[in-house]
Amino acid sequence: MKRVLIVIALISFGVHAQERKLVWSDEFNGDVLDLTSWNFELGDGCPDLCGWGNNERQVYTKENHRLEDGKLIITAKKEGDRYTSTRITTQGKHEFQYGRMEARAKVALGQGIWPAFWMLGSDIKEVGWPACGEIDILEYVGREEDMVYTTLHVPAGHGDTAFSKKTKFEAIEEGYHVYAAEWSPEQIEFFVDDQSVFVFSPEDKTKAVWPFDQPFYFIINLAIGGNFGGPEVDDSIFPQEYAIDYVRVYELEE
Repeated sequence: MKRVLIVIALISFGVHAQERKLVWSDEFNGDVLDLTSWNFELGDGCPDLCGWGNNERQVYTKENHRLEDGKLIITAKKEGDRYTSTRITTQGKHEFQYGRMEARAKVALGQGIWPAFWMLGSDIKEVGWPACGEIDILEYVGREEDMVYTTLHVPAGHGDTAFSKKTKFEAIEEGYHVYAAEWSPEQIEFFVDDQSVFVFSPEDKTKAVWPFDQPFYFIINLAIGGNFGGPEVDDSIFPQEYAIDYVRVYELEE
């Protein structure tokens, strides 16, 4: 495919954004989710990936989301003896290589909540994880207030040994913020509200540290509990909403 620099963002347009060429976006302005762009991933991950690989406690459904006032809103609920939420991906429909990936979002709150905006390598079915690579543009865990995680998982470092940065932003829980990754053949740089927070640029780009020379697809989900988001969950917080204003992909001038 033609190499492009892509930006997926949850931000408002400014002078900086106007310099970029928009390649693809979802503004979530309709009444229902655009299924020509998004897939639902359903259930608890079983039998292949029970707990979605992280001992997460939610069951994903098609019902825990809505489009309202130009926003995608995912709602985490406690329903009887189970937790429910929604997870969507662009796998097989929109996959991108290089660029600025950006989204504007308002995180859900509370102990056990784990909203994320991230990417996986399109060859995951052939090579598995972590060989496919993973780009976590936004992860927030409710047990750690004012903190944003930006992380890369690769064969040489994944799970607890991933290449990751935790950055403190006072009151990040209040209102919408822009989360972005600028990805080129040389490096990946992460931003929160246009503030650079983490740069990954290995000199020797072997597959062990740099599986980022192929298309990736997007994932938006709101997990509950698990090895990272939990393990304890405060049932008094539910329902909780994770709102995404838009996702945008830009080609950047070289």
